Amino acid sequence: MKMHNNVFEVLQRASSFLSLHGREETAARLLLQHVLQTNYSGLMMQMQEQVSEESIATFEKMLQMHANGTPIQYITGVEEFYGRTFQVDESVLIPRPETEELIVGAIARIEKLFGEGDSIKLADIGTGSGAIAVTMKLECPQLAVTATDISAQALATASKNAEQLEASVDFRLGDLTEPIAYEKWDVVLSNPPYIAFQEAEEMSLVVLEHEPHTALFAEEDGLILYRKLAEQLPALMNSRALIGVEIGYTQGKAVADFFQQHFSHAKVEIVQDINGKDRMVFCVIDE
Repeated sequence: MKMHNNVFEVLQRASSFLSLHGREETAARLLLQHVLQTNYSGLMMQMQEQVSEESIATFEKMLQMHANGTPIQYITGVEEFYGRTFQVDESVLIPRPETEELIVGAIARIEKLFGEGDSIKLADIGTGSGAIAVTMKLECPQLAVTATDISAQALATASKNAEQLEASVDFRLGDLTEPIAYEKWDVVLSNPPYIAFQEAEEMSLVVLEHEPHTALFAEEDGLILYRKLAEQLPALMNSRALIGVEIGYTQGKAVADFFQQHFSHAKVEIVQDINGKDRMVFCVIDE
């Protein structure tokens, strides 16, 4: 697909190309913004300016990758999360807007539970790109944040994000609570893999072929990691503490029951996302 001329014409042809390949036309704009290193308003102001041959060649290559199924975020290497730019690659899940709602809910409950208290210890289990851990540290500097993951590659990506965004986070390699055992914690957050294996056939090929399956799928109909967290965390939480997890929209009752069973005196609540779907479970412990 050869392209020439100004930004407007390049964009028009690219949008048509992606449409023919069954992709969202808006992806063309996002990729061109990345190639030209500008934002939406900057691109609008450049509509009549010529695009260099070099930029067109780079843009064509990216368009072809996306037409073939590679997510935009893995092509550009970045994704916006909570107003900040995070590096992403195929070792980590692309941060989702729903996870921003987990952070909003966690911050509100931390303020209510701990007030202006200092030295609150927070663990983010299964950190992936580091989106939760880094954002929590930057939004609430009083937190002492630790982040874990079973993938060394994911931790390397998360560490880069923490460094670039100047967030002090302690990264630890290991499975679930193993890297944070033998300590007491005030806050534990997690967005674990929660998709049941049988749901794969309903999922987008773009996701299935590019995002890490270890960060997507879990046994026991997607519930195994919530069950294990509910079993393991009672020994690790302080008497006043908060647990918050992101869930699949059909899992609210099952996950809430796990935590209520193991934290019998806690206030366990299922919280819906902006689309009205069950998306988070919070467990507030205040004994």
